[in-house]
Order: sequence, then structure tokens, then C-alpha cells
Amino acid sequence: MRRSLIEEPITRAGPLSRGTAILSVLVTLFALVLVRDPRAEEGPALVTLASGLVLAVIAIGFAVFAFVRVWREGARGVASALAGLFLAAITLGYPVFVGLRGLRLPAITDVTTDTDNPPAFSRSHAAFAAREGHYPPDPGPEARIAQRASYLQIAPLTLDLDANAAFELARKAAVNRKWQIVEAIRPGGRVGNGRIEAVTRGLILNLASDITVRVRPRADGARIDVRSASRIGDRDFGANADTIRGYLDEVANLAIAVK
Repeated sequence: MRRSLIEEPITRAGPLSRGTAILSVLVTLFALVLVRDPRAEEGPALVTLASGLVLAVIAIGFAVFAFVRVWREGARGVASALAGLFLAAITLGYPVFVGLRGLRLPAITDVTTDTDNPPAFSRSHAAFAAREGHYPPDPGPEARIAQRASYLQIAPLTLDLDANAAFELARKAAVNRKWQIVEAIRPGGRVGNGRIEAVTRGLILNLASDITVRVRPRADGARIDVRSASRIGDRDFGANADTIRGYLDEVANLAIAVK
């Protein structure tokens, strides 16, 4: 008499999770390469990136369904589900961190050290060309109130150096931060203020932000104000504030070194 073999059930959700997660990694990596290519348009590249993240979420959904089947029915496929969950978590890790951080920050894209009299961006031909024809609009009072409430530490930097020396430190700090300097006008002339116009790009997504630095002479030294504005989106997730903090720290360290 033959004994019938009972086959253990196998959940298809596990392999689906792994396959979808692998696809999400490939799409995300392709999108990161695409968004960093200066020849590519930012819009389609960001849509491709979003597609990769959506695939990662779907992979997590398949993994959860596989775990449920394994728990209830003793089905096989948990290894594939774990692999899919792991790959999806890696893909979503940084975007989730940035998103959660952004929930605590105001929905603004323009940050400055002087909310009462923000440094104005240059309207020169060279500046417009570097900004690809874009001119950051002046934020309204509500945006400035939101900035003051969330970024108390974003403040001007005052140095006990003359304006020309402060300008040189400001210019050197921009070079050290690997900014693309568009204009560098020394203090003096009719206005008296020095100005540095620059463009910086994010480390991962390579998205551009426009920056202007104002060096204003004072009786006891010089005051440096900075303004940083993102080009796309309706919130910067704290990127502009980070840019200003890093830059002013660089200037302050250079000032300490020269004393």
C-alpha cells in the first residue's frame, strides 16, 4: 500500500516580494544615475525615482502577505519574503528618514539669515544663465514667520574683520563647499555691500539650489547674510537650512584660523 505524499504549500508572495524588491533597486539606481546626468530633465528623472520607491512599497506588501500565509498555513517562502523585505527597506530607508524629518519642518523652499531684509538675488545675465532663467521669488510674511519659528539658529554671522577680509573668507568658504560661484563682487562702490552669487547641488539627488551671500560693512567689522532657495518642490525638507549652517560654520572656522 503506497503512502500519499502531502506537499507543503508554497506562497507565491515571497518570490514576488523578492523580485519586486530587486526591480525597485534597479529602477532606483537608474533614476539616481539619470537625475545626476546634467543632460537629463529633472522631472522625468524624479518620476522614475518615485516609481522605484513605489515598487519598494509593493515589495513590502508582498512580504507581509507572505508572512501571514507562513504563520497561518505553514507555507514555505519565508526566505524570499525576508530578502524582499530587506532590499525594500534599504531602498526606502533614506527617503523615509527625510520624509519623517520634513514633517517636523515648515513647508518652505527659501531660507535666509535675514528675514526682515533678505539678500536679493542677482539679476545679471550670468546669474540668470546659471539659474537656467529662474529667479527665486520673495517669500511672503507667512513663510518668514514659519522660518523664524522652526530655524531659530539660522542667524547672521558677525566678524570682527574689515569687510574685504570677511568677503575673502566668504568666497573661500564657498570654494571649500564646492559651490559654483557665478558672481563675486567685493564690498565698496555705491552700495558698499559685497555679494557672492552661487549654485549648489545636493549630494544624492544633485538638485540645484540658488544661493546669494551678502557681506555688509559695519563699524565693528562685517556682517554676513546668506539666502538659499530650492528650485523645485513646495518644501525643502531642511536642506536650505543645512546649507546655510554648513557654510557659516565654514566661514567661522576660517575666521578662527586667521586670528
